[in-house]
Amino acid sequence: MSGPGGVSAGTIVSVRTGRAQERPRPKWDRRVSKTWVSAFGKQETPGPVRVTTLGLEGDEQVDRRSHGGQQMAVLAYCADHYPLWREIPGLEAMGPGGFAENLTVQGLEESTVCVGDVYEAGGVRLQVSQPRGPCANISRWWNEPSMVKRATATSRVGWYLRVLREGTLARGEILRLLERPRPEWTIARVFRLRVGLEQDLSAVAALVECPELSPEWQGHFREIAAQG
Repeated sequence: MSGPGGVSAGTIVSVRTGRAQERPRPKWDRRVSKTWVSAFGKQETPGPVRVTTLGLEGDEQVDRRSHGGQQMAVLAYCADHYPLWREIPGLEAMGPGGFAENLTVQGLEESTVCVGDVYEAGGVRLQVSQPRGPCANISRWWNEPSMVKRATATSRVGWYLRVLREGTLARGEILRLLERPRPEWTIARVFRLRVGLEQDLSAVAALVECPELSPEWQGHFREIAAQG
């Protein structure tokens, strides 16, 4: 990972999109419905994919309150995490797309990526907007109830990006870091502050005023600050 100035920061090893599908609900997931609908399953795309301010062409989100939109247009995840997940019994098949990401990237992860980072690849310009908050669909998809807890404890959650300039992306393209306005706010630290793994009211107050952070996460930190 190098500093700003248009230098290489990471590589896109997989570009993925998905459509909504109905799946049987795991037995441990005690809900009235026996099925659930999600676009969690993302498939490798055969060629360049157009990326707009609302995400990748051909990609769907079922729960638009928690996924998608301009602040969560593209989800990225670190390829280097997958060997660690495969050590868990039952997850031996987990690989790119295992966290429903659009971009599986090599060379970038939560402790090095920062809120506000601007990256460029294939003519597309992306800005990191917030950490990904792990949801129950990760556990449902992999039929492993502990997945949300495990992802939270390790901060291996991924991150969302907004699209500053539309274009196309393909596997193998280099992500170049152009700007890093908030080096103090790594994805890992911001995530830990939100879920309570790290407590620092002065940091919370600063994040309320961080313009590069998504409004939803700013609002959450505002609530934490108000509670004292």
